[in-house]
Amino acid sequence: MNAPDSIALLRTQSLTGLVQEALEQQIVAGDLKPGDPLREGAIALSMGISRGPVREAIRMLEARGLVDFAKNCGVQVRKLDGQQAAQIYQVRIPLEGLIGELVAQRTPAESGQVLTPIMEQMERLVKQQNVDAYAGLNLEFHDALARLTGNAALHETYRRLVIQLKLFRTHTFKHVPDTILASLAEHTAIYQAVQNQDTHLASHLLRAHAEDSLRRLRIALGTHAA
Repeated sequence: MNAPDSIALLRTQSLTGLVQEALEQQIVAGDLKPGDPLREGAIALSMGISRGPVREAIRMLEARGLVDFAKNCGVQVRKLDGQQAAQIYQVRIPLEGLIGELVAQRTPAESGQVLTPIMEQMERLVKQQNVDAYAGLNLEFHDALARLTGNAALHETYRRLVIQLKLFRTHTFKHVPDTILASLAEHTAIYQAVQNQDTHLASHLLRAHAEDSLRRLRIALGTHAA
């Protein structure tokens, strides 16, 4: 492969990653909703690029479980039903326990440098009753925990699970001012267990936190089926 071909390949790969990231962010933010179509031509035109990188980016999103190729319908944002969401939680629960155990093994200085500013912001937002901003920091807190394990494979697996749960919008669990105080107390307990390097407690609290989410999911669905 000559130099111009190599440069062209690198540009295509770079563009593919940028398109994939942009589309994923739109899905996570809810700008692209379950069932919405993804049309290569329209996306390419809006981004001012060719269809090739868009096509590859969509394939990457399919591999991450975020889009489906529906017969006679083309590509669309995946619709996640309640049973699929519950199954994802069943994978997430033991993963949360492992995250707690591994993060609590880090020195308080290492974990605190990342988690303390997030906790301080969460406390301010609870006082302001800023529910939307708090929800965003909630996700940031848990992603930071997964990242702090130092296990890239674990972090990537965790992110994929959480992103897929974003597709389940029929019964979305949104905090309200009355519940964010209780949520803050749970996150504070997790934070303190990590800072105290209590691996057992950190693992237990994170598992319980995820199990509570699964219980609320089942209540919202009106079923106790997994």
